[in-house]
Amino acid sequence: MSPPAPAERTIHTRLEDGLRVCIRTIRPDDEARMREGIARMSERSRYLRFFSGMREPPPQVIERLLAADGHDHIAWGAIASDLPGEPAIGAVHAVAEADAPSRAEFSVAILDEFHDRGLGRLLTATVLLDAAEEGYEEFHAWTLAENAGAIGFVRALGAELIGREDGALEYRMPIGTAIERLRSECDPPGLAEVFRAFR
Repeated sequence: MSPPAPAERTIHTRLEDGLRVCIRTIRPDDEARMREGIARMSERSRYLRFFSGMREPPPQVIERLLAADGHDHIAWGAIASDLPGEPAIGAVHAVAEADAPSRAEFSVAILDEFHDRGLGRLLTATVLLDAAEEGYEEFHAWTLAENAGAIGFVRALGAELIGREDGALEYRMPIGTAIERLRSECDPPGLAEVFRAFR
């Protein structure tokens, strides 16, 4: 049985270069957009995100990514409002860990052509603020040891290394610390709209 769909929430904001984006909660009917977005990622990016370079993840992976309920699984997607067809360009997830009700596993994926344009920061701020509203206190994130970009990003938000397994690293990120570090930045374009949405 599918989990209840979360209440739909939408944030209209912009990337650092001015491109308009709509960040909204992921819905079950986003399957086609999600499949297309994953297919558009480079093999390298799919490998770093899913620890596998396959062009199309197995059906159970897609099903799990779509099964958001707004609490045990928080999921937001970004849509490029200015581009034809309004394609999906990124997604972020926080999935509750069964043995620790205040902790969730965090992951984010961005299409290659939207790297280094501030989208990862916007999506991460969104899921951090949403998770804080839902009572979570920390995120755990797994990343491959070779993924220097992801490691630098989570460490800048206050994450600390707590484990290693088969070439992957586990980081613990206190949600309050990460939110305050993002809030203290010199208002990168678009970030203020995200914070306003969670007042």
